[in-house]
Amino acid sequence: MQVLALRPEPGLAATIARARAGGLEIAGCALSAIESVTWDCPDPAGFDGLLIGSANAILHGGPNLARLMDKPVFAVGEATAAAARAAGFKIAMTGSGGLQGVLDAITGPRHLLRIAGEERIVLYPPGGVTFAEVVAYRSIARPLDPAAALLAGGDALVLLHSAATAAHFAEECERLGLPRGAIALAALGPRIAAAAGAGWAAVHTAAQPDEASLMQLVFDLCGKPRSIPAKPPGAA
Repeated sequence: MQVLALRPEPGLAATIARARAGGLEIAGCALSAIESVTWDCPDPAGFDGLLIGSANAILHGGPNLARLMDKPVFAVGEATAAAARAAGFKIAMTGSGGLQGVLDAITGPRHLLRIAGEERIVLYPPGGVTFAEVVAYRSIARPLDPAAALLAGGDALVLLHSAATAAHFAEECERLGLPRGAIALAALGPRIAAAAGAGWAAVHTAAQPDEASLMQLVFDLCGKPRSIPAKPPGAA
């Protein structure tokens, strides 16, 4: 089976390293690139912490982050927490089941600043918790042409990390005339799987919306032993 990851860098390199460390052959094609968006920083004094749903918010947040360094970070997962920690932030909470789960676990009264991308899920805060939002980065779509030959051969398993990538991947397969019926999908969550549409050989969803669960799913589908490194080689 041909395994292909499509996420943007630097996540793509981390996924490939993690897979190969566990003995899985995998190819990569960054189907998008992340770029910073200019944003205005609200008065930091009005916030009790930062709600961060992706390491991209830290990696592409720009100079405004310096004004928020004293704010504790509520991070969606360990990769996001690691990026925030490396940038000098203190971590208040690290989730494992999506950003809504992190938000649900926060006790009020608390007012947070969510630093997000243009593509983001709607969140519903619990009682006593409120948040404002700023958009700090966006995803720019790229063509699938570099991976077309691999996918045209059939018996492929494609990893999907975001709904935007899933929808763009489906469009690119249509443009290039690639057979959906010969391509299986492994998605980080149900919303991402749904964004790819129908007609695929199979659609699988990770047990939890995190990288470790997605990679475990891929290893299982490829018949590999259940021994995935907790972190990519070289990670802190």
